[in-house]
Amino acid sequence: MKNLSRAVALTDTEAPVLRPTAALLELPEKVLQFGTGVLLRGLPDYLIDKANRQGVFNGRIVVVKSTDGGDLTAFERQDNLYTVGIRGVEDGQTVEENVLCASISRVLSAKSQWAEVLDFAASPDLQVVISNTTEVGIQLSADNIQQEPPHSFPGKLLAVLYARFQAFDGDVSKGLIIVPTELIPDNGSKLEAILLELAHRNGLEPEFIEWLETANTCCNSLVDRIVPGKPDAATQQALTTQLGYEDELLTMTEAYLLWAIEGDERVKEILSFHQADKGIFIRPDINLFRELKLRLLNGTHTLSCGLAYLSSCETVRGAMENDSVATFVHNLMLGDLLPGIPYAVDEKVGQRFGLQVLDRFRNPYIEHRWLAITMQYTMKMQMRNVPTLLHYYKRFNTAPHYVALGFAAYLLFMRGTRQEGKTWYGTANGTEYPINDDQAGYFAELWSRNLSASELTNIVLQNQTLWGHDLSQLPGFAKRVSDNLQQMLETGVSATVAKHLNKKATLVK
Repeated sequence: MKNLSRAVALTDTEAPVLRPTAALLELPEKVLQFGTGVLLRGLPDYLIDKANRQGVFNGRIVVVKSTDGGDLTAFERQDNLYTVGIRGVEDGQTVEENVLCASISRVLSAKSQWAEVLDFAASPDLQVVISNTTEVGIQLSADNIQQEPPHSFPGKLLAVLYARFQAFDGDVSKGLIIVPTELIPDNGSKLEAILLELAHRNGLEPEFIEWLETANTCCNSLVDRIVPGKPDAATQQALTTQLGYEDELLTMTEAYLLWAIEGDERVKEILSFHQADKGIFIRPDINLFRELKLRLLNGTHTLSCGLAYLSSCETVRGAMENDSVATFVHNLMLGDLLPGIPYAVDEKVGQRFGLQVLDRFRNPYIEHRWLAITMQYTMKMQMRNVPTLLHYYKRFNTAPHYVALGFAAYLLFMRGTRQEGKTWYGTANGTEYPINDDQAGYFAELWSRNLSASELTNIVLQNQTLWGHDLSQLPGFAKRVSDNLQQMLETGVSATVAKHLNKKATLVK
């Protein structure tokens, strides 16, 4: 079997893969990217490749890798090409696509090729910087930008910007659009603040600091796509046979994608690749996308994980194949959480996003385990769902049915019965499970008191340390939660959910 290479990519075969043209491999280098991880390969790099195929952006990416070896040598062996395998559900239809991605022109090692990185900083074609250096990458640390290379990602980026400033004598038209994709709120604003602080600490001239602030734009951005990366051995072998070549960098992704970028018309003009896919949004404010993801996707996960797991559903996909749990998830998201989002959301936009999330939950190619989602259950409940609950009450002044049912299952899941080391364990359907939550001991002690469902519910809801509010004061919420909890204790979670839905529950439209 041949290894992936430029020659293999340009060979016309009947293999089920979208191939590049020779012209795509000769486009100018317009992007500097820090990081080679699967999220970058499966989202920004894939989207730039898609735009190039449509004749929109017409630019390739120079990637900077922190160290030698690993992905660096794999990219070298494959002429910087790799395959994206897209698998999922979109608008109810199964999606299976393979794309041979040609957006990366070269990969440089910061450790051994830093001079080449700085040479590229002086390129007139360079317009955009993208990064994903993990959440800890955007942190201020003592760094000398004269080092080769500087230690931190902000230090490296500042060195690049300073080299560019010097190369073009401070020309304001040579500033860059910088789009970090690290999964922290306000990633662009935080990166900009660190760059300015580092510039001062390195004693850089006021003219550069002025150029840094006025000629360059650091955009807040939000990315969302599940990118498992390398598939399991059986899938890899099957795909290799189908494609007709070996690909060390084969990258699997779900079908859904979102890249929301905060920017003005200038940002929109330079990031012209936004035209290539309906999942890219450039807006003056991207908080809408953050709220939709946090409240509908993450919030639904949190309010469903205990209920689904205690209903014998191991995975998210498995829950969507269980009629009662699937109906609960659907109605929770669109009936309770959507109208409770503490942000102005157009109903059609919210419903469209919610239906996309449900498609993602049904993805037959991804095994997302509910038990993993229960990690730090209490903290997630407070952050993701309490603001939604409070806003729901502000609008309707009544208890949301499905939130109350999900909260009752949370209380039951947190019933620790045995401690081993620092970990508490609960029992469901004759099987022990770990309760990986900082509040596990608190709940184990509460359950050990043999309180009634009503007493336990009220004590937990009154705990302002957990929730920041006394949730027992919300009219009818404590009673609805405790009634659900009592029924779960008497008849089990599955029976409670089925009765709650009356087995004939209609889906919220």
